[in-house]
Amino acid sequence: MTASQFIAPIVGISERQTQNTITLFDEGATVPFIARYRKEMTGQLDEVQILAIKEQYQKFQEVEKRREAILKSINEQGKLTPELRKKLESTYVLQTLEDIYLPYKPKRKTRATMAIEKGLEPLAQLIFSGKEANPERKAEQFLNEQVGTIEEALQGARDIMAEWVSENVDARNKTRFAFERTALISSKVKKNKQEEGAKYRDYFDFSEPLNKIPSHRLLAIRRGEEEGFLSIDISPDEDMAVEFLDRVFIKGLPACKEQLEQTVSDAYKRLLKPSIENEFSNISKEKADRYAIQVFTENLRQLLLASPLGQKRVLAIDPGFRTGCKVVCLDSQGNLLADTVIYPFDKSIDAEASIKNLVQKHRIEAIAIGNGTAGRETEDFIKKIKPEGSSSTAIEMFMVSEQGASIYSASDVAREEFPDKDVTVRGAVSIGRRLMDPLAELVKIDPKSIGVGQYQHDINQTMLKTALDTVVESCVNSVGVNINTASKHLLQYVSGLGPSLAKNIVEYRAQNGDFKSRQQLMKVPRLGGKAFEQAAGFLRIENAPNPLDNSAVHPESYPVVEKMAKDLNTNVAELMKKPELRRQITPQKYVSETTGLLTLQDILKELEKPSRDPRERITAFEFDSRIRKPEDLHEGMILPGIVTNITAFGAFVDIGVKQDGLVHVSQMANRFIKDPNEVVKLQQHVTVKVVEVDLARKRIALSMKI
Repeated sequence: MTASQFIAPIVGISERQTQNTITLFDEGATVPFIARYRKEMTGQLDEVQILAIKEQYQKFQEVEKRREAILKSINEQGKLTPELRKKLESTYVLQTLEDIYLPYKPKRKTRATMAIEKGLEPLAQLIFSGKEANPERKAEQFLNEQVGTIEEALQGARDIMAEWVSENVDARNKTRFAFERTALISSKVKKNKQEEGAKYRDYFDFSEPLNKIPSHRLLAIRRGEEEGFLSIDISPDEDMAVEFLDRVFIKGLPACKEQLEQTVSDAYKRLLKPSIENEFSNISKEKADRYAIQVFTENLRQLLLASPLGQKRVLAIDPGFRTGCKVVCLDSQGNLLADTVIYPFDKSIDAEASIKNLVQKHRIEAIAIGNGTAGRETEDFIKKIKPEGSSSTAIEMFMVSEQGASIYSASDVAREEFPDKDVTVRGAVSIGRRLMDPLAELVKIDPKSIGVGQYQHDINQTMLKTALDTVVESCVNSVGVNINTASKHLLQYVSGLGPSLAKNIVEYRAQNGDFKSRQQLMKVPRLGGKAFEQAAGFLRIENAPNPLDNSAVHPESYPVVEKMAKDLNTNVAELMKKPELRRQITPQKYVSETTGLLTLQDILKELEKPSRDPRERITAFEFDSRIRKPEDLHEGMILPGIVTNITAFGAFVDIGVKQDGLVHVSQMANRFIKDPNEVVKLQQHVTVKVVEVDLARKRIALSMKI
């Protein structure tokens, strides 16, 4: 079976589309490139579908690699029969491969191997066949220096048979079936850990069907176990599980059945149950991890694609009471122009003069204020002094999330950018840049530090990193990157580049000045034809001699655009400016072996709005001026808020009291909501009602059902 034959039915995509996508992966193409520039080959698959094929292709390759290792191992043992080879080569499920391999897998000394060494395997075979009328009398023939009694002989035989049962593919599948249908996951508090583990008291005596437990609950229990407060058990209905096994293995003469009943019971409790329990523990953990990662990646995508202010001159403030407010001024490219410290709560006159002077001197167009400690008070101060720009108009003010800014300010990235500035200045710069372009700034921070995940430290870190990197890559390429202003941290996520080529691009730019054309990329050290193919369409060059260099039209399609322009007796620049010219184009006329109709339609859309940013425009937001701290809240209040985090069970909303409130999924709408993302998005402005305020437990319950 080929990879495409195996994968196509799993992902629900035709074999031809699947095979073409796999071919592109084998040629080194990235997901964003395939989705954007190879629609004819894939039949217009989107990123989600392409990623599904990629994931299954990796699994297929893992199975092939494991099969090869298993065949080699069994062959070296001299036990690889044609029938066994055929069975292994016709299996494409890793779990089934491992089940088939289990009897041949080199193992440490077990009760069964010790019994075999004592010569008891023939006795086990006789009893297992069900044809021995008197196992006790037969056992006498196997007594020797190592086996002193009949019971020892029978016990050894049962140990051997128990291992046979536990390694039987059918037995393992029947036990799995019992786990799938009836398994309960239970947790209990460990002895003398009640006080220390009080935060897990909901799980001190807890039980729930394994196939129904939500991701966040399972991860919470697992964390309690990891921290040493809880013990966990996963068990199916034992009667059902053993009954399944009895039907298969208890057969033959009554005397054999008696021995086989003991064998099956022992095999289940000592070998099968622990093995399959471990398997289901891992499966359930992976399932919970995948769901948590899905929540995290969706939040991250929304955060990265949050509305940017754009290229404007910004004054950014990192608020503080005792140590003052750190103030920086940034030009429209995000470069640091000036920094200072003001004390608006002690020396307000000096602080006012300083702000007004900076605004005038640097022609500030917007003000960004961090939303941490003293954020609301700093906002009040700025509103009160009403700084005006050079055009004598009020400057827009925005509250900006500080989440992750402190991580950035102490990072190697920040030290490299601002080696002579302290962490407070770097933090203020990050706040200002985050307002201008959240995507360009947030790529410098480990996504796990941004604060939009759910149990992110408890889930598989390799899976998490892969998923988060994929989301960042998708967001960066969907927006496009200005090659002459982008940092190496942003460039490394461009399709086909990576950290090494991103660094080379920045160094080439520093030595040779701004790029004038996409073709100039080929002069960057170690950037070859494949990397150029993958990256060029996602890179933008403003004011380039060729206007297509500032669009999503790929260089491979420039000739067709030039032909369109030539056929209309004009040039590319005029074609892009004048819709009446573009309306005269019949795309079917330009279809060729290398350029299909889907690509031509994309080209015409891009010519209409070249380099259009897909992100929405930013809007200012204000909290209720009456509210400053949780003590100011009371039930029934209707307040404005901003969604700061979305989980499987609801959304957290900032209402301006330095402590987010929770809108449970049941309080999001007057209808059943399965996924909070159906109703809210990160950074969305919402109106909520205060349902409950628990000051002792620091909990605020909110509702959107107003």
